[in-house]
Parts: sequence; C-alpha cells; structure tokens
Amino acid sequence: MKKIGFLSFGHWNPSPQSGTRSAGDTLLQSIDLAVAAEELGADGAYFRVHHFARQLASPFPLLAAIGARTKTIEIGTAVIDMRYENPLYMAEDAGAADLISGGRLQLGISRGSPEQVIEGYRYFGFQPETGKTDADMARNHAEVFLEVLKGKGFAQPNPRPMFPNPPGLLRLEPHSEGLRERIWWGSATNDTAIWAAKMGMHLQSSTLKFDETGKPFHVQQAEQIRAYREAWKEAGHVHAPRVSVSRSIFALVNDMDRMYFGQGRPEQDQFGYIEDNVRAVFGRGYTAEPDRLIEDLRKDEAIAEADTLLLTVPNQLGVDYNAHVIESILKLVAPALGWR
Repeated sequence: MKKIGFLSFGHWNPSPQSGTRSAGDTLLQSIDLAVAAEELGADGAYFRVHHFARQLASPFPLLAAIGARTKTIEIGTAVIDMRYENPLYMAEDAGAADLISGGRLQLGISRGSPEQVIEGYRYFGFQPETGKTDADMARNHAEVFLEVLKGKGFAQPNPRPMFPNPPGLLRLEPHSEGLRERIWWGSATNDTAIWAAKMGMHLQSSTLKFDETGKPFHVQQAEQIRAYREAWKEAGHVHAPRVSVSRSIFALVNDMDRMYFGQGRPEQDQFGYIEDNVRAVFGRGYTAEPDRLIEDLRKDEAIAEADTLLLTVPNQLGVDYNAHVIESILKLVAPALGWR
C-alpha cells in the first residue's frame, strides 16, 4: 500500500489560455483541488514554494485554509526553501497551521532549487556567514527550526510581563505537539539524504537528482532511498521513516487527455546542468493508456522503495481536470500495482 497525493507548483499566467490567471486564482483553486482530492480518496495535498515567481510562495495561509476546509488529507510542502526562512517565525506559522488542520501538516523543507533572481535570500535579510555557503545556511536554519519545534523553553521571561507567564524559560507559541516528527527534507544527493536521516527528518526525493553514478534516474533514486533508510536505522530514531517520490504520471483515458498529453516526445531520462559544474539527471514522465502505465510503473525501482507517491499536476488546467487526472491514477492504475 502507498499513500498517493498530488504536488502542485501553483503556476499562474495572465494568458487567456491559462486556467489560473492570477495569484488569487491559484490560491483558491489549490484549496478546491485539495477538497476534491480528499473526496476522491487521495492521501495528500502538497505544494511547491518559489520566490520572485508567478507561483505559490508563502505557504502557511494556504495550508491553514486547506486545513479548515478538509478533515483527513495530509497537507504539505515540497519544498520550502530554508535559505529564505526565519526559523522561529516559521515555527509559529507552522504550529498555527498544524493546529488548524488537527495535526495533518507534513512539511517538506530543503536548500531549495535555482532561483528566479540572483541570491534572492539576501533580499529577505539573510546571507551566509563568512566561509559558509547558502546550503550551509539552509541547513543551519533547518536545525534551528527542528530544535524549536520540540517545544522546549529557551527564552528568558520578562520579570514584569504584560501577561502572566508559566514558570521557567518560555517557548514559541502556538506549539503543536508532534509536528517535529512530520518534517521532511528534500534531497538531491545521497549525502544530504543521509544527513536528513541522522536529523530525524523524512525524505522527499523529486524528479531531479544530482547525477552521482550515471545510472538511470529511478535506479539512482532507489539507491538514495536505501542509503537513507540504512542511515535512519543506524541513528536509532523512535518514529518510523517515510519516503516520498514525485512523478508526472498521466493516464490517457479520454480525448482531452490525448489532446493535452498524448502527442508528446518519447519519455526518457535527461541529463543536464541546473547549476555550474553540477550534472543532474531528470527523471522521465509516464504517459500512456492505463494498461501500459501499469507495466511501465512496475519497473520503477524508486517508486517501489517509497511509501508515498506525489503526482505532479498541471494546475493551470483547472480543478476539474486535475481531479480527473488524480482519479484516473487512483482508480485505474494504483489498484493493479498493489498501491490501493
């Protein structure tokens, strides 16, 4: 059995062909899609965070709104770029959204991906310490975030406070018990996956990974997952690890599906560069009639290793069509693969 959710990048574009022409369209449709996905029996609604782009950025108002409109679906991110985050303020926002949802947040965090602007985190007031990289800064922010989520007091109380304080050092409020064990790290390398395991974070592995062996994407990703699980075991954490992978999967079941996705080029891994001197491998998508999809997906080693699958959705095509995309996988593909 696998948990199956969707992952939206939250694009919008003023073009007449776009179903999301403004940020408001994207936010409101994201809420509606989460509600629809829950009704269909999907397990998760996840959202990508990008700054300085016509995409979803500040996630917590959206997560809280979805939490208020739904009852069972997991609500998460994949991922929040920690280079941009004040970890203490983020902990307050996350605690509030988690309490509104009844403890359903599954927050994916990471160093982030290449940006729309040069060193955009500097505009947010952050820059790496001397001799450190932006990746170091992101991991430092993540470590602080994880620590304050434990709910331990650390701040010296004012002896003459405006309101009465509980005894001892004060913690951030609102605190949501258990959220610390629902934090994920988005990893593009084996080393950062192992680091995430040592830190007690779940693993998110996307459709992109740094090319470390030259092997097919799904094989490299499966090796990353196995390395992560072994490191988790060695760390001796009490809670169980989870691993998600994301995929673009479209079942061709009607004329609209064929119009949108049935005329594409052959699907295969692609190797290239997203950063200077860093070769990456981009995983293939899957588009076919349901029977063919089932056979192709059986061969994906990383999906087999993961317990959670996130279906990337074309959010600009609207709520109804994306609900159809999700339903097609849940009903026509997942049962044959033992995912349901």
